[in-house]
Amino acid sequence: MAVLLETSKGDLVIDLNTSECPKTTKNFLKLCKMKYYNNCLFHAVTKDFCVQSGDPTGTGQGGDSVYKFLYGDQARFFEDEIRPTLKHKKKGTVSMANSGGADMNASQFLITTNEDCDALDEKHTVFGQVSEGLDVLDAINEAYCDAAGRPWQNIRIKHAIVLDDPFDDPPGLEKFIPDASPELVKDPNDTRLEDDWVPAESGRDAEEQEKAIREKEAHNRAVVLEMIGDLPDVDAKPPEESLFVCRLNPVTTDEDLEIIFSRFGTVLSCDIVRDFKTGDSLNFAFINFETKEEAEAAYFKMDNVLIDDRRIHCDFSQSMHGLWKNYKRFGKKGGTAEDGTD
Repeated sequence: MAVLLETSKGDLVIDLNTSECPKTTKNFLKLCKMKYYNNCLFHAVTKDFCVQSGDPTGTGQGGDSVYKFLYGDQARFFEDEIRPTLKHKKKGTVSMANSGGADMNASQFLITTNEDCDALDEKHTVFGQVSEGLDVLDAINEAYCDAAGRPWQNIRIKHAIVLDDPFDDPPGLEKFIPDASPELVKDPNDTRLEDDWVPAESGRDAEEQEKAIREKEAHNRAVVLEMIGDLPDVDAKPPEESLFVCRLNPVTTDEDLEIIFSRFGTVLSCDIVRDFKTGDSLNFAFINFETKEEAEAAYFKMDNVLIDDRRIHCDFSQSMHGLWKNYKRFGKKGGTAEDGTD
């Protein structure tokens, strides 16, 4: 008479005292058969004393016996089966975690992680013993926990498998036995990682990992640039409808460029960058179109074109100059007067 508990730390095999504690072991076996324990947390770990599980709510306040399912709410709890010959002497002793008093057993149980836990004797029904997996029990015992004894990483019973059951199923039990294990529905407020969580990188190939690393590094640099005032916003990007034009002839004027590039669409602005003292051209300019498509057409047609005896070079602008001007005037998003109200 035994049960296999597959946990996120490994497997535990529990031998049951079916002769000495028939009602308790029947309850445990039938709840396992109902897959009631699947996905239950080890919600309390008292280091070098015991670990506790069996509450589907994960709070330590819930759980029902199989007798409630069969006979109604009045049968939620059942009486103790405390035997003088069954003590919490060995490490791995399994007993019921009664809900605050005698004869208040439901579904929760505890497993001792040390020898001679006699403080539990005469209070909790001893109904089993871990026969295999004491190293797994040690791993649960060593989990890092908060002040309430809850592990910082969720440790769960993934599956409870009945290896040997001497009890016949009571009438009506079959309707409570699901065809498959219930899906894990995690509390949206629970921010703790699952114990068997692995980094997302482990499921990616080398190229995807490299891409993710570069994106993260770029984001981190943008955060720094925003902090020191070089970017208006960490998510700011150069406008897609803006072109950068360089290698201009010093005699080329803004009006010349605007006329030449306006054949591709509406030019919103055309600014040759000049020395702020002398006013002389620095031989490069920024041209803003109304749409991205117009900018693309100009890029493909005008790169390496001869203007005033100079072969110019066109590329998509990486400058935030225009965005900065709008940011200072209109707020974080920049661009229009409406953005100034954000």
